[in-house]
Amino acid sequence: MDFNLFMNDVVRQARQEIASSGYTELTTPEEVDEAFKKEGTTLVMINSVCGCAGGVARPAAAHAIHYDKRPDHLVTVFAGQDKEATERARSYFKGFPPSSPSFALLKDGEICTMVERHDIEGFDPMSVVQKLQQTFDKHCEEL
Repeated sequence: MDFNLFMNDVVRQARQEIASSGYTELTTPEEVDEAFKKEGTTLVMINSVCGCAGGVARPAAAHAIHYDKRPDHLVTVFAGQDKEATERARSYFKGFPPSSPSFALLKDGEICTMVERHDIEGFDPMSVVQKLQQTFDKHCEEL
């Protein structure tokens, strides 16, 4: 099997998985700027092809949003794939180093907090769901 074809399939599946959970994919810097201008809270999932993204982060992203409090907007950028969009998104995450997979919570375009790779890797999806929902409790309005 051709490695590039295999990786294309992995990337396509990763994109579909997060999109089917209700996240809007941002693939350009302009899309990032537009999404981050929106009022309210925005959860950004920084997607990747690593095992902890597929085994922990994407399942957590899908399940965490089924909660009394949740962000107003759900978006995703794909590290290593949509490099310019990811770089632009990370420019908003002042005080946090690049990390993928990870989650950033913004309020009115300003970073509130992040769940970084070290908060994901080595944990099970439900632990990450709990971390995200604790963040929602602190920064998001009840539905």
